[in-house]
Amino acid sequence: MLNNLEDIKKVDRGNMRRLLLEFPRQCEEATGLGEGLSVSKKLFTKEEKILICGLGGSAIGGDILKTLLSQKIKIPIHVNRNYELPEWVDEKTLVFVVSYSGNTEETLASYEKVKRRGSSIICISSGGRLNELAKRDGIPSVTVPSGMPPRTALGYLFIPMLKVLEKLELIEGQDYEELISVLEDIRDRCAPDVPTDDNVAKLISEELVGKIPLIYGVDGKTDVVAHRLKTQFNENSKVLAFWDVFPELNHNEVVAWGGEGRIDLSIFYPIFIRDKEEGKRIKRRIEVTQSLIERQALKYREIWTEGKALLTRILSAIYVGDWISFYLAILQKVDPTPVRAIDFLKKELSKL
Repeated sequence: MLNNLEDIKKVDRGNMRRLLLEFPRQCEEATGLGEGLSVSKKLFTKEEKILICGLGGSAIGGDILKTLLSQKIKIPIHVNRNYELPEWVDEKTLVFVVSYSGNTEETLASYEKVKRRGSSIICISSGGRLNELAKRDGIPSVTVPSGMPPRTALGYLFIPMLKVLEKLELIEGQDYEELISVLEDIRDRCAPDVPTDDNVAKLISEELVGKIPLIYGVDGKTDVVAHRLKTQFNENSKVLAFWDVFPELNHNEVVAWGGEGRIDLSIFYPIFIRDKEEGKRIKRRIEVTQSLIERQALKYREIWTEGKALLTRILSAIYVGDWISFYLAILQKVDPTPVRAIDFLKKELSKL
């Protein structure tokens, strides 16, 4: 089925494949959006903390920012997925308020609260109420292209935050040239017209049919990749999925792989997100964990990050994962684009 483009098109009625194919170009365009935002270091001189307010596909960019910069910046970074704010948010906090639609109710609630606390605010959206409020209040705002599912707008929602931090001289400039080059290479290897035998995303998706994915990353390295892939399996593939991180999972979840519990372990499919800088001790932890899985005669897969810079390595593995979740949806004959359960939830909440 995956080797017949017409079969893919019949299932992919929302044309998710086009958005995936355009992701490298999206990231390139996003660098320009960030460059075009007028922010001055003179206006942002007191910030001691960074907060990203968002939900779902609008929040994962904050997670990437946190993982990317945790070892490179002295300012703590926190992602807020809630109506409320941490008590420490104040006038010394730089806040990115991110909502692709501009109408996410939790994010709008956060916007009003950070404004009252005197925080420095930058908004990112495709329009909606958030864009209106930013214009009304004179808040710097990045307006990204509209008409996409939020989870497919990752480059537009994430990269402008990096560009802002570069402008404020809080971080060094990133290697966007390497990023785009690696993403283009992955696109060419994972595209729908590449046969399954030469397409790792298609191969892994076929092995996942009927399984529950368990995605394992490394805390502070590839944790955000594992989290993103879990949510892509949820939204694109319409399946349950779970994620965890080393070394923490070696203090709890690993026990289940001993086979003592009364559960059929064969329903699970572990995916390890690997990185060249995961460290010697983490590498050994992964190997031992994999040996326990092998004792249960179960199969697992590894997705290795690609590139030199951490930014490239993170987004490269995320991009491969996006393709895997897309092909798993096709194999299950479900359109990857709609998220009907979320639409139903929003409709019910609107009745309050």
